[in-house]
Amino acid sequence: MLNFYPGPSKVYPEVRQYLLDAYDEGILEAPHRGEQFVQLSRAVVGLIKRKLNIPQDYYIFFASSATECWEILIQSLTKYKSSHIYNGAFGEKWFQYAQKLRPHSEGIAYGINEAIPVSELPISPDTELICFTQNETSNGTQVTPTTILNLHNRFRDTLIAVDATSSMAGLNLKLIKADIWFASVQKCFGLPPGLAVMACSPRAIFRAKQMAERAHYNSLVFMYEKMLNYQTTHTPNILNIYLMKRVLEERPFIKGIEQHLTDRANDLYTFFEQFSDFQMLIENPDVRSKTVITLQANEKLVEDAKKRALHHNMRLGNGYGNWARNTFRIANFPAIQDEEYEELKRFFLHYYA
Repeated sequence: MLNFYPGPSKVYPEVRQYLLDAYDEGILEAPHRGEQFVQLSRAVVGLIKRKLNIPQDYYIFFASSATECWEILIQSLTKYKSSHIYNGAFGEKWFQYAQKLRPHSEGIAYGINEAIPVSELPISPDTELICFTQNETSNGTQVTPTTILNLHNRFRDTLIAVDATSSMAGLNLKLIKADIWFASVQKCFGLPPGLAVMACSPRAIFRAKQMAERAHYNSLVFMYEKMLNYQTTHTPNILNIYLMKRVLEERPFIKGIEQHLTDRANDLYTFFEQFSDFQMLIENPDVRSKTVITLQANEKLVEDAKKRALHHNMRLGNGYGNWARNTFRIANFPAIQDEEYEELKRFFLHYYA
């Protein structure tokens, strides 16, 4: 099966052998307070920083999912409110979840073919955390490095948190321009679901210490204190942490991965422009995602394409949220090989050219 679903997506084929190695090495039975896990955790933190170009003074944490990271950040970094900038389902869900914890939190919606209107954002001075999704998986949009820089420059005194679930480990993100970045690993990391990585700036940790929120097992200050010794607050997903270590050891540095994905995204966008029955959901090339390509058509054709592809052992991603019925999505993640996209092209040329 060729898997183009944007999460959980294809895992690296080497993971099969790594699973056997994990069993043979006894890591599946290792106590999470023991030296074997501590050494593993320390090694993975070093690899994440080195391979993903993360500043050395940022702190790395493990969580169960990006959704859990939403909760951690709202409960541990805000007392009153956060402000959420969004144009799709996942950014909006983060806002809705924040409202349940901090009812005064605010949402600012913008169009899918627009850049975030940084100079016009009505963010009030009492906002403690600005939140947005760098790569909106539901519609295939992205927030560019220039926009993130502009946000950083305009709101220097406010913490900024970025959900990078469909781009971390695929794009060379400039983490220095925001305080918190996080992602689940079932996308660009090429790993099974059940683990998230979160990187926090010294300023974010300082804020967590100031708040000293300790009401939850995943309170950020607890997580920080445990990770000083490369441990977690809870029994972690040791298997996935081990798999991450093995995968990162073999992967090239993020700059090369980003260039490959960028070239491949440009090629795929150009390829699909030749089909009159399919259109790009995102018309503005400047805000199109490099890692999730979203195509729209009438509902009958979308369903036909997905069913035909599945018959040929290819899984296309369903549409999501407002675009659930009239779009499908194609992941452009590092674990998927170039030849698999060539087979996908042959499929579309055969049935829809």
